[in-house]
Amino acid sequence: MDFELSPEQKQVRDLCREFAQEVVAPAAAELDREHRFGYDIVRQMGDLGLFGLGFPEDAGGAGGDFLSYCIAVEEISRADAGVGITLEAAVSLGATPIQEFGTKEQKECWLPDLLAGRKLWAFGLTEPGAGSDAAGTRTRAQPEDGEWVINGSKQFITNSGTEISAGVTVTALTGKREGARGEISAFLVPTGTPGYTVEPSYRKLGWHSSDTHPLTFEDCHVPAGNLLGKQGAGYRQFLHTLAGGRVAIAALSVGLAQACLDAAVTYAKERQQFGKPIASFQAIQFKLADMAMEVELARMITYRAAIAYSDRGSVEFRKLASMAKLFASETSKRAADQAVQIHGGYGFIEDYPVARYWRDVKINEIGEGTSEVQRMLIARELGI
Repeated sequence: MDFELSPEQKQVRDLCREFAQEVVAPAAAELDREHRFGYDIVRQMGDLGLFGLGFPEDAGGAGGDFLSYCIAVEEISRADAGVGITLEAAVSLGATPIQEFGTKEQKECWLPDLLAGRKLWAFGLTEPGAGSDAAGTRTRAQPEDGEWVINGSKQFITNSGTEISAGVTVTALTGKREGARGEISAFLVPTGTPGYTVEPSYRKLGWHSSDTHPLTFEDCHVPAGNLLGKQGAGYRQFLHTLAGGRVAIAALSVGLAQACLDAAVTYAKERQQFGKPIASFQAIQFKLADMAMEVELARMITYRAAIAYSDRGSVEFRKLASMAKLFASETSKRAADQAVQIHGGYGFIEDYPVARYWRDVKINEIGEGTSEVQRMLIARELGI
C-alpha cells in the first residue's frame, strides 16, 4: 500500500494548484459578487487539458487516471468551488457518459470539443418531482417516424445555459416493464433543438460563478441516433454516472475544506486579542487541529474511492464512493462553520472569503445524492 502520489499525479497537482492560485483565486470574489461565469478561466482550463485529463488519448484526452482528475477538481475548488463544479459537471456528468456509453459516431461528434473545453455538456436527471427518487422521472420520450419526441422538464442542471453549452443528456421514460418501474433511457439533446428551452437561471445561495438552469422539453424531436446506449439502459447508466460523480464531488469538498483551513490558520495567526494572536489560545488551536485532521481523513477516503473507481473490478467502489462523498461534504460544512467562527464578526462580512466558502459549501451535502441517500446506500452495501 503506497500513499504517495505518482510523479505524474504530483505534476497535475502542482500545475492545478499554481493555476488556481494565480488565475482562479484572484477572480473568485468578483465572479461571485457579479454572479458571472468565468469563460476565460474555462478556456484556460481547456488549454491546460483539464477537461480531458481522465480520458484516453485515442478519445482526444490526456490519458491520465481518475485520481489525477479528482486532484485537479480539488485544487481548482480550493480557489473557487463554482469553477470547480463547472469542471466536475462538464467531465463527470457531461463527457463521461458519452465516452462510457456512446456510439463511435456520438463520440466523434461531441467529445473533441468537450475534452478540449471548447464546449460544455450537461446532464439532465433531476426533475421537480424526482430528486432523491431519481427513478421516479416523469419526462417521456416516444418514438415517431424515426425520431424520439421528448416532453417533460428537468431542474438544477449545471452547465446548461452558457454560451458554450453544446447540449444535455436527459433521462426519459420510454416504456413500462412488467412488475417494475418505468423503462428509462437516455438521449443526447443538442442546444438549439426546437422544443428544448433553457429557462432563466436560478438565484442561488452559492456557486455564483457556475451556471445552473431548469430545462423544459415540449415536443422536442431528436434523431433515433441520439439514443445513448441501449433503450432501457438509462437507469443503469445514471447509477454508474452518479457513483463516479460522487467521488469528484468529494474531491471538490476536500478542496473547499482545505481553503477554509488555510484561511482560518492565516487569520488566527494575524488576529490579536488580549495582546496576542488568537492562534495562541487553546480553544482556537483545538478547532484548527480538528479541521486539519478531518480534511486529511476526507482526502484519504476520496483518493481511495478514486483508485477503486479506476479498478472497475472493485466490489467496494460504490460503498467507498458514498462514504467519500458523505464524509468529505460534511467535513467541508464543519470546516466552513469553524472558519467563520474563528473569524468572528469578520466571518460574516463578504470582504473575507470564508463568507463565500460558507455559502458555497451547503450544496455539497445535497447535489449528486444527499447525505441521507449516501447513508442509505452505505447501509445497503452492508447488507442492511
